[in-house]
Amino acid sequence: MKNIIKEGALCILAIAGFTIPTGCSSDFLDTVPTGEVSSASVWKSENLATKALNGVYERLYYEDRADPGHTLWDAYTEVMDEDVNWVSGNAPILLGSATASSGGFSQWWQCFYEGISRANDVIANVDKVPDMSDAEKSRYQSECKFIRAYEYYRLNVLYRGVPIYTEPVAPDKCTKGRSTENEVWQQVISDCSDVISDPNVPDKHSVGDPNWGHITKGAAYMLRAKTYMWLKDYAKAEADFKTITTLGYSLFPNYKTLFKEANEKNDEFIFVYQYSEDTDCGQFFSWTYGNRNSRGYSWNNYIPNPAFVDSYECANGKAFNIDDILPGYSSMTPKQRIVFYLRDGLTDAEKTIEQNVGVDMSKYLNSGNEARIKMVYENRDPRMTENFITPYSTYLGGCTGTDISYTLRWPYRGYDDAAPYDLRTDTNDRFYYLWRKWVAEGTSEIVNQDTGPTDIPIFRYAEALLGLAEALNEEGKTDEAIKYVNMVRARAGVAPLNSNEYTKVTGQDDLRQRIRNEYAWELAGENHMYFEELRWDTWHQQKFVNGNGMTEIWGSKKYTNTYMGDYSKIWPIPQAEIERNSNLKQNPGWY
Repeated sequence: MKNIIKEGALCILAIAGFTIPTGCSSDFLDTVPTGEVSSASVWKSENLATKALNGVYERLYYEDRADPGHTLWDAYTEVMDEDVNWVSGNAPILLGSATASSGGFSQWWQCFYEGISRANDVIANVDKVPDMSDAEKSRYQSECKFIRAYEYYRLNVLYRGVPIYTEPVAPDKCTKGRSTENEVWQQVISDCSDVISDPNVPDKHSVGDPNWGHITKGAAYMLRAKTYMWLKDYAKAEADFKTITTLGYSLFPNYKTLFKEANEKNDEFIFVYQYSEDTDCGQFFSWTYGNRNSRGYSWNNYIPNPAFVDSYECANGKAFNIDDILPGYSSMTPKQRIVFYLRDGLTDAEKTIEQNVGVDMSKYLNSGNEARIKMVYENRDPRMTENFITPYSTYLGGCTGTDISYTLRWPYRGYDDAAPYDLRTDTNDRFYYLWRKWVAEGTSEIVNQDTGPTDIPIFRYAEALLGLAEALNEEGKTDEAIKYVNMVRARAGVAPLNSNEYTKVTGQDDLRQRIRNEYAWELAGENHMYFEELRWDTWHQQKFVNGNGMTEIWGSKKYTNTYMGDYSKIWPIPQAEIERNSNLKQNPGWY
């Protein structure tokens, strides 16, 4: 199934449908062969029809490319922040400057509708293929119905009521008004139900199956369950999530290595975006999450937020409080706190520099400063250090063409190819947490950082377990819900709920917050949390608390976020789309 993207990219249909967005798929369009195949011709051959199906899957490829205008979804949340050089152009909604004409709103709208258009073309026409079995035609239609449902799910979360097209339509005929939010949810449910009822769609694919990566009933149950969660129909969501637990999925035993290319096919992944190392067919996680010592000199465009890193519990389940380790830390200014992050054995010149910028050097330990700050990251939820590079931890870099162990220290000294081998950021005058998740190590994992080959999960079993726990808890079945949360915590290596005084669940409200925390800690960096926080109506609280924004480890900010108002929880209908289709009405508050 790794060839889906590559083959799909070579089969661009002359599909009657929506405007093909240059912001979404300019590279994709550049791959069109001179002898482009028309839509009418495609349905005369199974081979071409298969390529058409691959082209539908290929649309998903752009979700995690992080092209300009395609800010990764987790950057809209407290999990991480987009680099100061990118955010103003790519995510103005975070800076309080967005309008309905801001580019990202339109680019995503067009991307989603491109996927819908491609899916509709296959659904409507695959029956015409003469050399395909009825079973194969049905499976193709079901796979496309799932992708159509997935695109509508994303659209509905962001825009809350959009036009529904279930048949191919010419661009000049795209004149429908908006369906209601509920009508779109029902369309998603209907498509997922069709997939589930199709006997030609398997429950799941085994890891060695050549059809690995194709849609399964497991994926359809997952999407339908998530839709029921939006509708607060928790009983139906519970039923779908529980069905997933019977289909053969399981948690991968090692969280740290789950996200490596060597393990990208496993029974935890329910559905994935597939990537390869071919030019223009890779994901950008490795590059934009990486650091300047990664092979290929990555850019660390997405910076983990320190408040989020601090949110990870102690391994025994106790809420982490940095003041327990560094008394008085919270009452200090960001510049004063720098003292705790300084390396051992500063030169007199370095001490003078730190003193002059406002560092409280009275607390500096010439020997033992590093050991003291390392205590902050010890005995914590292991997922924290598996997701992030923390001060005075090591990272195996490959920027020189040789495997070298670098250490995140402050202030930075040295060079990439010389001792003391300090880990560096895109500049060396700022000190950030850096990503470890998705980031290649050494010289062997990824040949070219900007075409990362590792598949990115859309749905995985851990999320299904947390979804099941949430549904049960919202139904008042709190005791039963704890079981499923503990399955995720057990794999992580953190104390199970109700195992000690720190993990004692006091009721439904308490477990609700614990489950939401688990979502964030478990799924950090996987592009899920924005959609969950919009569903919970917590996004504005999480992302904009205390002027949150791109932040150094000790609290200094490169920029702060500005909340535009409650209307910004729903994206505007792109102004360009309203100008093309006068039947589209704008969401309140936007202009």
